[in-house]
Amino acid sequence: MDRSSGRILYEKNGTEELPIASITKVMTAVLAIESGKMNQMVTISDQAIKAGGSSIYLKPGEKIRLADLVYGLMLRSGNDAAVAIAEAVAQSEAGFVFLMNEKARLLGMTDTHFTNSNGLDNPDHYSTADDMAILTQYAMSHALFRKIVQTKVYKASATNKEGVRLWRNKNKMLTQYPFSTGGKTGFTRTAGRTLISTASKNQLDLIAVTLNDGNDWLDHKNLFEWAFSVYQQTEVVRKGKFEANADPFYRGHLYASRSLFLPLTKDEQRSFTKKLILIRPPVQNKNWTPPSPAGRVVILLGNREIAEVPLFYEKAKEKTKGLWPLFADFFKAEFTGSELP
Repeated sequence: MDRSSGRILYEKNGTEELPIASITKVMTAVLAIESGKMNQMVTISDQAIKAGGSSIYLKPGEKIRLADLVYGLMLRSGNDAAVAIAEAVAQSEAGFVFLMNEKARLLGMTDTHFTNSNGLDNPDHYSTADDMAILTQYAMSHALFRKIVQTKVYKASATNKEGVRLWRNKNKMLTQYPFSTGGKTGFTRTAGRTLISTASKNQLDLIAVTLNDGNDWLDHKNLFEWAFSVYQQTEVVRKGKFEANADPFYRGHLYASRSLFLPLTKDEQRSFTKKLILIRPPVQNKNWTPPSPAGRVVILLGNREIAEVPLFYEKAKEKTKGLWPLFADFFKAEFTGSELP
């Protein structure tokens, strides 16, 4: 997936529902970051210690910053950290799971259901490669998330129960692939190897997701190298005034509030088209003002829509009167005896 536009460049079985293991923790990290509690101290419960599986070896009654827990979650995949985060953000893991599923619904992850905060196997805990790419695209919009997932080594502060901890990121892409910008690993016997990776090169920011892939490191590198060699980031809509052969009512009044860049192959750069969709102005009302936005421009490859940008209506600016016209209006009003406005 192209991170900026959400365009999927390649997929295989992208909508197949599968167990996802610890890449679940991307959602856990997002909710922790958005909670606004990253600098708060968390007291570790007995429930968090009992999580099982991969751990950052927290101790009961330990007091640790939520931010340190999120680093332990993403770099070392601590299942104990995931439960501790859930309890800190939502008072219970059950309450946190409710938030996870609500967030998934809001993001359009239609084939995803969470039952826990860490990804441990459960028949009702599943997602798809497509949905996890959607989640990653959203997560990478947070500067703090981007900072965390590209951290190779993190030093967590000493606590009341433990000295300084040093965590190295389990994501080998960060050291094996020069264009890697982060990601998250996962593994259970049921799910197999799961991996999310992000990479950037030549103004292209990419996301790769694989589920149950025993050769994921190599597959991610190959996917990135293929995409970087085939696609170029191309400006298809420029921010500002939008010139188009539209209804006379709209001509010279349309503008795009943002530019749109899409990854396109050389053939696509020559063949893409734009379709303008605008609200039809009423015939009898010349003073009608369109809603905002007034329409959109759709980018097509063949008959397939791949992106769109909203368009807005801007009235022509009235010319500011100089000082003499103001006096002339005043004199005219005085001379005719009419009231001044």
